[in-house]
Amino acid sequence: MSMFLPLFVILIFFLLSAVRILPEWEKGVVLRFGHCIGAKGPGFVFVIPIVDKLIRIDTRTITMDIQPQDIITKDNVSMKVNAVVYFRVLNPVMAITQIEDYYFATTQVSQTTLRSVLGQYQMDDLLSSRDKINQALQEILDKATEAWGIKVSLVEVKHIDLPKEMQRAMAKEAEAERERRAKNIIADGELERSETLAQASQMLSSSPSALQLAYLQALGELSGEGTKTVIFPLPMDLITPFLDNSKDT
Repeated sequence: MSMFLPLFVILIFFLLSAVRILPEWEKGVVLRFGHCIGAKGPGFVFVIPIVDKLIRIDTRTITMDIQPQDIITKDNVSMKVNAVVYFRVLNPVMAITQIEDYYFATTQVSQTTLRSVLGQYQMDDLLSSRDKINQALQEILDKATEAWGIKVSLVEVKHIDLPKEMQRAMAKEAEAERERRAKNIIADGELERSETLAQASQMLSSSPSALQLAYLQALGELSGEGTKTVIFPLPMDLITPFLDNSKDT
């Protein structure tokens, strides 16, 4: 019995070394004598000790932050821009055999693509056309990483850091625009008021009785504001009958 004990221990060790358990989000690329024989998993994966090498690949979506990059726009404005890239490994075999380090490679191509693409836009377009720029970056990166078995699903420009002098200039421009709109609103109000007054004056001039009623209403409003001496001109239409009567007598 003691003769078989070492063999039994070696067998147990061999079986334990041959079994790998991969979670749902992992694939295992198996290299046998250095040659790739395919991807296995998830679940139980059997490999031959010493002969096979298992490389685990996470197939979940990876969030990669691109460090701020120095950008010179088409209209020669210098700024710093950072972004975030969402990608995942679709083909684990290609990610291992076609590129040395797919994460590092995706980082580098994302940085260079960010600089080259944003340099083709003017500053105003960068600030107002985020969705269009994000779509362009996603398509370019997805095509560049396709040969590595990588799928870039989303690219988002996070922050655009403008120079301080440019921020001050934009603040002044925004303030001037607000003042212009306020002046336009006031001018429109004055125009509408003048048109209303013109219409009212035409209606009152065409109807003496309406003019007298408006006059009496104004007197009533003034009398209700307090005990003050108010000099109010009398319309000639009101005093003309009295003048005529005085002449007759």
